Amino acid sequence: MAWSEDHLHRWLARSRRPQVLAGPLGDDAAVLRRDGSRSVVCVDQVVLGVHAAEGTAGGRVGRKAAARALSDLAATAAEPRALLCALRAPREARESYLRALLSGVRREGARHGAPLVGGDLCAAPGPISLAVTAVGALPGSRRPPARARARSGERLLLTGPVGGSLLGRHLRIQPRLAEGRELAAAGAGALMDLSDGLAWDLYRLARAAGVRIVLHTVPLHRDALRAARNSGRTPLDHALHDGEDHELVATLPARALGALLAAHPTWREIGRVTRGRGLYLALDGEAPRAWQPGEGGWKHGD
Repeated sequence: MAWSEDHLHRWLARSRRPQVLAGPLGDDAAVLRRDGSRSVVCVDQVVLGVHAAEGTAGGRVGRKAAARALSDLAATAAEPRALLCALRAPREARESYLRALLSGVRREGARHGAPLVGGDLCAAPGPISLAVTAVGALPGSRRPPARARARSGERLLLTGPVGGSLLGRHLRIQPRLAEGRELAAAGAGALMDLSDGLAWDLYRLARAAGVRIVLHTVPLHRDALRAARNSGRTPLDHALHDGEDHELVATLPARALGALLAAHPTWREIGRVTRGRGLYLALDGEAPRAWQPGEGGWKHGD
């Protein structure tokens, strides 16, 4: 029996109307209340068989889809306001599973002050996919951080250890929203959430800003150590290339680091921004060597 778009619409319509909505819940377009801040909008997606294994519980998949989009908001230092979700599923999908997906999106959004306010449903062949748009607000007039704003002389800071996320953390993403706002307030020029692997993401950050990033140390997550026991790869390789850590990396003036590192024991200074181009690894006291994109990281389509 096919799932019903109308059934899901009526189920969603029974939700309490979020306060951020200026109009009723259920229209094709959601009108949000204004608060004098600048809007920030981003979109991310989860496809079963790509971002989560077939058979993964619907609530966990929905939570991941929402958290991925919210993590992008974190990298702009924005405050979450609302979510939109576009769901695509084959006709034979169980409606109860689709409700679980949407409930996971809704719960994760509500946890961070971003209620689910609308979206779209589509029946089509192929794997189930969710595309979540996150709407945020950037208060004040401060210039927002951006990848292209990394500058030579800044230090590189990472909010947590990395590697081995596929052991389960890829389904338990914690958007670093408060951390993003704190880093921006401390003067971060660039902010980026790590989704495709530390090395590949840093290489792209360096490319966007036209600078060289020299990586001196990599904090290894205990999952990187666990993964290495069975993978035939080193823990460092997992930390550099696995992806889906969703920690934040920031470039900051050196004078800002002391207070931040003292207040957050899990944060680490991991490198420097210098003149030049690309990503260089200078780990364990070794001479810097240029990292190449073919060494690893997640690249859709390659």
